[in-house]
Amino acid sequence: MAKTIVITGAGDGLGRALARRFAKDGETVILLGRTLSKVQAVAEEIGAPHLALECDVAQPDLVRAAFKTISETHSKIDVLINNAAVYEPFTLSEVTDEQITSQVNINLAGPIYCAREALPLLRGGGHIINVSSETVSIKMPMLWLYAGTKSALELMSEMWSRELEAEGVRVTVVQAGMMMDETKTGSSWPQEVAMRFGMENAKAGINLRERPISHYNNVTDAFRGVVDTPPDLHMQMVVLRGQRKAQ
Repeated sequence: MAKTIVITGAGDGLGRALARRFAKDGETVILLGRTLSKVQAVAEEIGAPHLALECDVAQPDLVRAAFKTISETHSKIDVLINNAAVYEPFTLSEVTDEQITSQVNINLAGPIYCAREALPLLRGGGHIINVSSETVSIKMPMLWLYAGTKSALELMSEMWSRELEAEGVRVTVVQAGMMMDETKTGSSWPQEVAMRFGMENAKAGINLRERPISHYNNVTDAFRGVVDTPPDLHMQMVVLRGQRKAQ
């Protein structure tokens, strides 16, 4: 039976790749994103019956409105993938109020708002998948706030899993490494920031140029496996890292 899957941050990157993959597999996909034109473009590409909704996950009222709209046509959803996130490198001395607020609200509060509103539709067999990052493990310089929000998300996921077990809702963390596709042509950060980020990581023994990068489309295979986990099995965490192909 086809599943109904809600994906946040579905207008670009991994979220878009997941929407394409699950639609191709015959699932019903609901795409949430801050920029309506982006998620609409993906929804039009993958065709009916998929739905695109404007939703800034950092705004609880907008999240409530989005899930109210979803509930009007779907009495149940099978999977919520909390994928939306932002990251930007900076030091403690230079971080701005807006940067702090943006990352905390989107990366940490956003999954809470979405999971809370989705819960009535997930009870009795649903699955929450929270996307985390390898930065939690390798602690890249200048990404301490991004890593901090993702570390908190991992801790919350573990506790949600215990809390929601009696309600028949599983919670899985997918901790992903660097990934991209053909649309990613470079960093959107100012050149000076990008250069300093590379230098600081090199000082810490992390050579960004040598770290393998996986393709979004290949990463979707892992999510397919998580979504298809039998109901009597709980996959608490999946760790994904890029790997160089054998020559």
